[in-house]
Amino acid sequence: GNGDEPSQAIAKHIPNRRKPQVHEQVRAVVPAGATLYTDSLKSYDGLQDDYVHFAVDHAIEYVRGAIHTNGMENFWSLFKRALKGTYVSVEPFHLNAYVVEQTFRFNQRKDNDAGRFRKALGSVAGKRITYKELTGRASVAAAA
Repeated sequence: GNGDEPSQAIAKHIPNRRKPQVHEQVRAVVPAGATLYTDSLKSYDGLQDDYVHFAVDHAIEYVRGAIHTNGMENFWSLFKRALKGTYVSVEPFHLNAYVVEQTFRFNQRKDNDAGRFRKALGSVAGKRITYKELTGRASVAAAA
């Protein structure tokens, strides 16, 4: 960006933090040659073959010059606050939907409510979710 643009997040629920899954997800969204700033999770080891990778070990320090994860720490702090304070009870099969919603909110944080509403409404045209997809149940009668 030009320095005036807020940072943007890309987030997705993945089933585990093992190296193959982490590498697959990073490579799916981050172009080769990009600079990565991560914490010291061992699953990131090996990404330096395709990226400029800097890590900060939170057991030792949180910032080393320009190397930090403060932006993502802010994102996850807001996400956890929403889970605990707004949603309260989250079914695991809906977790990615909450991640998508909070990513949208974070990435549109400089817009106002009306702007966010227009963008959100524009992204749902022609899409639908069935009762079964929403609840994991086949019918209303099954829920009783």
